[in-house]
Amino acid sequence: MLSNSYESLLKAYSQLWKNRFLVDSDSISAEEVIKEAIKRDLSDENSHPRARKSKDRKFILATNRIINSDLTNDVKVALVNLHIQLLYQLEE
Repeated sequence: MLSNSYESLLKAYSQLWKNRFLVDSDSISAEEVIKEAIKRDLSDENSHPRARKSKDRKFILATNRIINSDLTNDVKVALVNLHIQLLYQLEE
């Protein structure tokens, strides 16, 4: 995927998850920033350890949030595909 595409996906991700901490994208690429943010979200690292949900549950919640958003269909598909790719990586 082109870096410009990752920049647009990062912008879309930031619109959906407004309160998520994202690493300063000036020091690393947009691709690394969005992938790290999605991995943290799927691993539920933003929650207290006793309140964490499974990766599968977090994937379902993220997918639902993406699908029900006002983003374009192309961006929705790209975000869901990136979530799928990273979920598989986390489960290896």
